[in-house]
Amino acid sequence: MFWRGVLGYLPANIIQGVVGFLAIIVYTRLLSAEDFGRYALAFSVMTMAHVATFSWLEAAMARFWAAQRDGADMASHFASLYRTVFIMTGLFLPLAGLVIWLWPMPDGFRLPIAVALLGIPVRCLTKLAQERYRAAGEVRKAATLDIWNTLAGFGVGAAFALSGGGATSPLAGLLIAPLFALPFILPAELSEARKGRLDRERLKTYAAYGYPIAASLGLALVLASTDRFLLALFMDEAAVGAYHAGYSIANRTLDVMFIWLGSAGAPALVMALERGGHEQLVKAAREQASTLILIGLPAAVGVALVARPLSEFMIGEDLRDAATLVTPWIALSALLSGMTVYYFHQAFTLGRRTGWLLAAMSVPALSNIALNVLLIPPFGVLGAAWATAASFAIGLVASWAIGRRILPLPVPWTTLVQSGLCCIVMACAVWFLPTIGGFPELMLDASVGATVYGLCAFAINAGGVRDLARRLRLAVQARRAAA
Repeated sequence: MFWRGVLGYLPANIIQGVVGFLAIIVYTRLLSAEDFGRYALAFSVMTMAHVATFSWLEAAMARFWAAQRDGADMASHFASLYRTVFIMTGLFLPLAGLVIWLWPMPDGFRLPIAVALLGIPVRCLTKLAQERYRAAGEVRKAATLDIWNTLAGFGVGAAFALSGGGATSPLAGLLIAPLFALPFILPAELSEARKGRLDRERLKTYAAYGYPIAASLGLALVLASTDRFLLALFMDEAAVGAYHAGYSIANRTLDVMFIWLGSAGAPALVMALERGGHEQLVKAAREQASTLILIGLPAAVGVALVARPLSEFMIGEDLRDAATLVTPWIALSALLSGMTVYYFHQAFTLGRRTGWLLAAMSVPALSNIALNVLLIPPFGVLGAAWATAASFAIGLVASWAIGRRILPLPVPWTTLVQSGLCCIVMACAVWFLPTIGGFPELMLDASVGATVYGLCAFAINAGGVRDLARRLRLAVQARRAAA
């Protein structure tokens, strides 16, 4: 199930990566540094509000779909989740409107935040359907929905930006794209929900599982967003824009990769535990951890190596210098965050001990606030990047130490060492390449680095990559023969 998902979600995540980079190129040029900073702050508010209200329902759909044993159970599962979404939407939207109206904020923030908050229930409905597709192994449906939201969201946002929409433009895309997807996905979901009834005891179980996840995601957002608010407090909106630009190109590269692998990995681990027991879980977890390291570690090192040409190519001139400084540190942060969220946090969700997940995340979240307050005044955006990297390192250690008491997951140390050695060889090769600047240097460094790392990993069979290649080749041949 894992590798079927990895291959099936690959096109969607390639598109996500390309569009993510295009969004940075377009928005950092069409929006002023101040508007880009306002967008970054509004996006952070939107994400925090979504996590605080609706994300526990999405987590319950992902975790409990495979545990339903008959048609009545499944119908009750759907009815409980979807009816709760509609009830919460009826409460959330008026409350959000009241807050926007009464809260003393600069006028330039009101419209971006209003559009951002209005889109939260819409995105929740599409996310519920997508989590159901993933849990059921319906890879094509989940990937198609991802592709639509990515392409349409960027297209609408870019059109608004070209017409002078300012900071609201990207957020309008995030609202309109899923809104137009709902007529195609919601009827089938609600048809299943109409067969069941809202089960309060079931919802209590889901809430006990999902709310700690939501709270931990909130703390993760503190890790990812506090630096922006403190930069705005200690410096200005232009500094937020410059930091967010550098953060975006580094984090987006790694985040897309981890989302891709996580989309396939999390349902596969749930299925392995529910249908195969602990032995199958350990086997699946070791394979996934090795894959995350083999792909994630060279990606982070590669982003750090090409920070300067990457910034020259992708980021507007006003934001470029600061972005170059923070990119290597954010690449490290993204690697640590991805390993924590998409691997070590699985111990809490699989073991249904999500309350401990909240405890694990509180340590780095509090550390992040303290380190940002300490480092931003003397070092500016670079201090914020240092604080973020240190906090994610603390978070990984805390999650591993607490999670191993609940459901120990294997750590493939051999793969980590092998991949690290290959990254050193890759870095040495890139270091000696000529400095020609911009897109040509970016392509040269990236192609040479990827080739050297791949040859090195294949030569020493890092993480069993040769064995995996053989298995995938045989699987493809078997599929062709069957066709």
